[in-house]
Amino acid sequence: MKKSIFVLLLALVVIVSGFAGGKSQASGSGTQAGKKTVISVLIDKDTNFIGAQAVLDAAAEKFGVEFQVEIRPGGTEGDNITKTRLATGDMSDLFLYNTGSLLQAINPERNIVDLSDEAWVNKITDSFKTAASSKGRVYAIPISSTVSGAWVYNKRVYRELGLQVPKTWKDLMANCEKIQAAGKVAIIGTYKDTWTSQLIVLGDEYNVKAAYPNYPADYTANKVKISNTPAALRSFEKLWESGKYLNKDFLATTYDVGLEMIATGAGVHWPMLSPFSNIQANYPQYINDIGMFGQPGDDPDNHGITVWESGGWYIYKNSPNVEICKKVLEFYVSQEGIDIYSSKIKPDGPYSIKGIKLPADSYPAVLEVQVYFDAGKTQPALEFESPVKGPNLEQICVEVGSGITEPKAAAVAYDADVEKQAKQLNLPGW
Repeated sequence: MKKSIFVLLLALVVIVSGFAGGKSQASGSGTQAGKKTVISVLIDKDTNFIGAQAVLDAAAEKFGVEFQVEIRPGGTEGDNITKTRLATGDMSDLFLYNTGSLLQAINPERNIVDLSDEAWVNKITDSFKTAASSKGRVYAIPISSTVSGAWVYNKRVYRELGLQVPKTWKDLMANCEKIQAAGKVAIIGTYKDTWTSQLIVLGDEYNVKAAYPNYPADYTANKVKISNTPAALRSFEKLWESGKYLNKDFLATTYDVGLEMIATGAGVHWPMLSPFSNIQANYPQYINDIGMFGQPGDDPDNHGITVWESGGWYIYKNSPNVEICKKVLEFYVSQEGIDIYSSKIKPDGPYSIKGIKLPADSYPAVLEVQVYFDAGKTQPALEFESPVKGPNLEQICVEVGSGITEPKAAAVAYDADVEKQAKQLNLPGW
C-alpha cells in the first residue's frame, strides 16, 4: 500500500556495494568460491534492501561466506518467477517472499525449510508466526519492522486541548467533538487516494478478533458474513460515524496533503499505515509531535493494535547450505542484527521479535506502538490470515465515509464482492 523512498536506489546499492565482494549470479543454489561458501539470494526490485544488506554484510564476515544477490521483478511477474523457480528446482538458497495468505501459493511444506523447532524462532512474535505459518509450522523470519494500521495523532494539539489517548471508540469520538469545537479538523480524510479510505475498516481487526477469535478462519470458510457478524459489521459502523469529523475537502485530499496536515496540526487524527519515515523526510521539524494509538474498541480493558507484518526470509528446502542459512537467519533476528539493520533504516514500527530494544533515536510514535507489542496486544491484519478480500472495498469505504451508503448496506455489498473473489480462488465452502 506504500512504497519505500529507497526503492529507486536499490539496484545501484547492490551493484556498487556488493556482498562481501561477491558478484551476482543468475540463479541456482550456493556453490563454493575458494574456501568460502557462496549463498545465493533472491529479492524483488521493490524491496528496500539497504538494512538487510548491512546485516548480510556483517553475516558474511561473521560466518566466512559470500552472498550473491539476484533481483527479480516485482508484482505478478516476479511472483510467477518465484513459483517457477521453486517448481523447477532452480531457487536460491535464501529468498524473500510475502507472508500471510499468499504464502500458501508456494507450497511451503514442499519447498521451504521448516523453522519451527529452532530455539531462536521462539523470539518471533505470535503475530508474525501466524503470518509466516502453514498448518501450524513456521517458515520465515521477518525482513524488516512492522507497520500498524492505526490512528496517527498530533500530540501537540492533544496537549493544547487537554486530551488523553482514547481507550474506547466512544472516548475517541468525544475527543473529535472537542477538536472540531476548537476549529480544527478532527479526522483527516485523504480519499483522493482511495486506498486510504479502508484504514478504519482494516485497522479494526484487533477488535474483531477480540470479540470473535476464530473470525479469520470462519470468514475464509464462508461460515460467516460481515453483514451478519456484529463484530465485523462494527468496523463499517465506525467508518460511518467518523464521517462527520472529516475535512470538508476529503474527497479531493491526497496522502501527501494528509502528511502535511497531521505534521502541522491542521488535522489532529489520521487513520493510516505508519507514515513516520515519510513525515521525517518531508516535515522533520514536526516528527516529535506525532504519535500513534491503536483503533479503539468498546472494551477499555482490551485496547490493542492491528499490525501489517513484513515480508519474510525463507530458506529453499533443497539448498545445500541449509544449516549455514539457519545461522544467518538466527543472526538476523538477534539484537546485534537488528542494531545493524536499524543503523541504516530507522524503523516505522516495532520489530516482530521479542525482547528487542529499539534504537534510542526511534520515532516517538514507534515507541508508543512498542507498548502494545510488549503487552501482547497485537493482531495481524486480516489479509495475513485470509486470502479473501474483494476488489471493491476501497470504493465501498469511500461511500460509507462520505455518508452515501449506510454500514449494513455496505457490508451486504462487500459480502457479494467477496463471494465473487472467493469463487475465483476456488476456495472450499464457496
